[in-house]
Amino acid sequence: MKKRSQFSNAVALLLGTTIGAGVFGIPYVFAKAGVLVGFINLLILGTVILVVNLSIGEVALRTKKRHMLAGYAQKYLGRWGKYVITFSVVVGIFGAMIAYLIGEGEALSAMFGGIPLIYSLIFFLLMIPIIWFDLKAVAESDKIVSIVMLAIIAFICVAAFSSMDVENIKPFDFGKFLLPYGVVLFAMIGASAVPEMEGELIREKKKLKNAIIIGTIIPLLVYFIFSLVVVGVTGLNTTEVATIGLGNAMGRYMIILGNIFASLAMATSFISLGLAMRWMLRYDYGMSRFMSWALTCFAPLAIFLAGARSFIGVIGITGAVAGGIEGALLILTAKAAKKKGERKPEYSINLNWFWVILIILLFAVGIAYQFLF
Repeated sequence: MKKRSQFSNAVALLLGTTIGAGVFGIPYVFAKAGVLVGFINLLILGTVILVVNLSIGEVALRTKKRHMLAGYAQKYLGRWGKYVITFSVVVGIFGAMIAYLIGEGEALSAMFGGIPLIYSLIFFLLMIPIIWFDLKAVAESDKIVSIVMLAIIAFICVAAFSSMDVENIKPFDFGKFLLPYGVVLFAMIGASAVPEMEGELIREKKKLKNAIIIGTIIPLLVYFIFSLVVVGVTGLNTTEVATIGLGNAMGRYMIILGNIFASLAMATSFISLGLAMRWMLRYDYGMSRFMSWALTCFAPLAIFLAGARSFIGVIGITGAVAGGIEGALLILTAKAAKKKGERKPEYSINLNWFWVILIILLFAVGIAYQFLF
């Protein structure tokens, strides 16, 4: 019973880290490019992320002492690896926090009326004391919210199924093939949970591979089913925060249910990411309590007030840049660990240079697309 609990806890760690507010943006890019194009993006990037997650799992198993991602990068690539991973983490956290400021304003405005900017600022004012006082219990509720999210997503899909129109799903445009890239990658990032999974399975390390596979595939299925249903209902009227358009199409009850759901998910993610950033700045880089708090909270706010207003635009750039840099560095870390590792791992994946270069090129193309188009 205990072994089964450890395995399910390990899977839950990856699910809780991966499934977040990014789910609300995927239907929009699926609607714009077409469900078929979106599905191909999801399949390709899901496979690549599975390789990345399995690679960092192998790194953890090859290393006697447990580290976080930056620690593994420094150990096997040198100090530059730690700095590059840290840069990707900062971009990822700040980008996500900006996106949640935007999304909260839009979701609350859809429920209560009024100007989204005002709701975003109210939301910000409610969040900063939580980050100042280090309310860890609120951050840890993110795992509970992830379970609730799965249940609500299932309920929304069942409730909306009868309102689907197959004609909304048929159109697709291969000219927009890379449009979903950044948003999908943003929603799939979860490698930071893998070292914690290895710690959870400390006496059952041979099960880490299966836990990673299950924890990576479930989000893929959830994202595809949710996007299929939402696009089937709202078609080209799909909104950047999917629950808003879904509510407009299905009535007041869905406006309330969907956007309470979205607001809760974005709030818990904002707190978790804010605390993670603050702790990194304070404990890893020696900043004071006030400076770590101020930079964590007010840097995203400044960018938001400077004109960042597109939920999809922000998570697309964040996903492509943070996810691409992190993924490329972790693949290189895994390749180096195969030679420098300290113990024989419980599993090993075939990671030759052809696949390493191909994956890095994929990430590079995705980053270039976000800035050029």
